[in-house]
This record gives sequence, structure tokens and C-alpha cells, in this order.
Amino acid sequence: MKYGYARVSTLNQNLEAQIQELESVGCNKIFSEKFTGTKVDRPQFQELLVLLKEGDTLVVTKLDRFARSTTDAIETVKELFGRGVKIHILNMGLVEDTPTGRLIFTILSAFADFERDMIVERTQEGKAIAKQRDDFREGRPRKHSKQQVQHALKLLETHTYKEVEAMTGITKRTLIRRKNEQEEKSQG
Repeated sequence: MKYGYARVSTLNQNLEAQIQELESVGCNKIFSEKFTGTKVDRPQFQELLVLLKEGDTLVVTKLDRFARSTTDAIETVKELFGRGVKIHILNMGLVEDTPTGRLIFTILSAFADFERDMIVERTQEGKAIAKQRDDFREGRPRKHSKQQVQHALKLLETHTYKEVEAMTGITKRTLIRRKNEQEEKSQG
């Protein structure tokens, strides 16, 4: 039987493209989940590993969907080969249980691991540079500009929170938070 495995790292990423690709190569059953690959606990993947038996094929779209690290990839492949399971990584091809096949898989796994490490390093470097700016704020950018918030806070002097929210689109919760921030700044 052909089993597919699809994974994305974050909740707002879409699994659909991977699932369609797995369906197009004839996977009978597809397991999917939204979990970062660095987590050991990937319940759908663990469930799939338990199901696989001799003669089955595990199909994934890319190597980085398969394992957390080179070591993890090699161990998983060894274990599956030991059970007579074939592994097909669509952007690589069929991983063969031969010395050459295992070597190529190990090298490509190492490159995938290296690529992931480089992405993390570049992200950290970018963040370090951004933190040097005076206007740096950790997290998501604010939805409303300072001018919009100032205008809304001025309106609060003569209107209720509900009225100001209706006029500006800025929620009561945000208005209270910004008002508290201003008070803290004026006291500090």
C-alpha cells in the first residue's frame, strides 16, 4: 500500500498543495498535520510509522517534511528499510536500500539540515539588526497608526468606548491598552 505524509510547520500554512501532489502519485491513504518539524511529537507521523509494513511505500513531497534532523532521518530510514518499507521522496526519487542509495539519502539529509540551520541563523541575524533600530517592536506590527490611536483617544473624551469603536474601527480592548501605555509613559 502507498501511504503519503504531508506536513506544514505553522497553523497558517496550507497542506493542500502537498496533499494534491501525494494524491497525484497514487497514495491510498494520506496522513497530514500542522507541526513544526523540530518537534519529536508528530502524532500523525508516529501513527503512520506504526502502520507501515513490508511491501508498503511511504511517500513525502520533500525531504524536510520527513525528519527533524539528519540523524532522525537516517534512523527512521534504517528502521523502515529493516521492515521492508520503501521510501519515495518526490523531489528526490525513490530512496533505495543499497549502499549508494543510503549514501545519497544521508548527504541530502545533511544538506536539508544545513539549509534549515542557515534559515534560522539568517532569521536571528535579521532580528538582531532590527533590534538596533529605535522603533523596533517584537511581534506583529500594530494594526492602527499612532495618529489613528491618538484621534480615537481624543474622541474618548466626549464619547463612549462603543461610539469610538464604531467611528474608528479600533476595538475597546485596544483603546484601553493604548490609553494605559500612554499613562505609563507620562508617569515614567
